[in-house]
Amino acid sequence: MSASFPYDGPEALRAPVSAALSRVVDPEVSMNIVDVGLIYGVTIDAVNVHVLMTMTSAACPVIDLIIEDAEIELDRVVPADLKICIELVWEPPWTPDRMSASAKRFMGW
Repeated sequence: MSASFPYDGPEALRAPVSAALSRVVDPEVSMNIVDVGLIYGVTIDAVNVHVLMTMTSAACPVIDLIIEDAEIELDRVVPADLKICIELVWEPPWTPDRMSASAKRFMGW
């Protein structure tokens, strides 16, 4: 599975991290956060797994749930000595253009 977001880190973790994030579902649209285009990038160094992500709206009522689910899924696949840091950003703003082709088909676009 190739990630649809920028990734900078050990090649051995690319697929597991992408798969972990793909298991996190945005309950408002019933699609995973990778296909929705909420992941802006992942950087992994010797200390941290740093995920830049956004939401479709700042008024999203499930922000905390999505972040918690992402942390749980990442915790299952990254080495225990790495700290998981999920940074919520609003720039650039999310647009439907960020959605995968399958997500657009699911939405009927």
